[in-house]
Amino acid sequence: MSQEGEKLLVIVGPTASGKSALAAALAKKLNGEIVSADSRQVYRGLEIGSNYPTKTELKAVPHHLVGFVDPKKTFTVAEYQKKARKTIDDIWKRHKLPILVGGTGFYIQAVVDGTVMPEVPPNETLRGKLKAKSTEELANMLRNKDKKRWETVDRRNPRRLVRAIEIATVLGKVPAPRSNPIKADVTMIGIDPEKELLETAIKKRSRGMVHSGFIHEVKMLLKDGIKEEKMQELGFEYQAALRYLKGEIKSKRELENEISKMTLQYVKRQMTWFRKDSRIIWVRSSNEILSVVQQFLKKKS
Repeated sequence: MSQEGEKLLVIVGPTASGKSALAAALAKKLNGEIVSADSRQVYRGLEIGSNYPTKTELKAVPHHLVGFVDPKKTFTVAEYQKKARKTIDDIWKRHKLPILVGGTGFYIQAVVDGTVMPEVPPNETLRGKLKAKSTEELANMLRNKDKKRWETVDRRNPRRLVRAIEIATVLGKVPAPRSNPIKADVTMIGIDPEKELLETAIKKRSRGMVHSGFIHEVKMLLKDGIKEEKMQELGFEYQAALRYLKGEIKSKRELENEISKMTLQYVKRQMTWFRKDSRIIWVRSSNEILSVVQQFLKKKS
């Protein structure tokens, strides 16, 4: 569905690096629209825990693929790819610039390279058996079934581990994903903030989450019928919130520190993923970013 010769701007980077604010500013300046590439922002009701774009950002420019999936449902990378590519096509048809922005490497790769895992249907019986297992036990199971996939998967994410085990159980291993690159002129910009600034931003973000209604958000999700197992899959912030509600984390200050610590660990995994992609142009200052974008837009396809 992609259109030969069109332009796609991609902005990636770690959590709390300022991607959303930058994308909103660029979209406003360049007659663009934002397509979210965040595996949790797709779900409704996760405004605080997944750090939705601010009301100001949402009002300033159109944002797509934010808050449209029922969190009780499983939303696959293949489904995301189809929706994101269709959305990008629609933006091109309106003669605007699509800006794909996010920190979920799988989602970025699915759109730009057309990379998706095989569409093995969910096995509810197997998933039921795996529910009681710890993340470490799931990782060990996957290692025994497919060591190569074990080496690359996010081993702290039970949802990804279960899915990999599911595929390996059916196919014997998790095969290399298929590719169907998008037919467009793509430039990928990576936001690479200084370590101290990023750590400060993460602490500020964690504090803001805890004191702006995150616990209430989690309680509402539970009240709406989201089971604990599903909540665990929504990310480490939600795992920490559940531990707080059970009394395992004793105070909001402790919860803040736990979320900050886990965010820093997650950021390291994000950067390891993105650093492998040699196409990404890493920048720090706004002047660098504008220079790269202007050169990209001037370049003839």
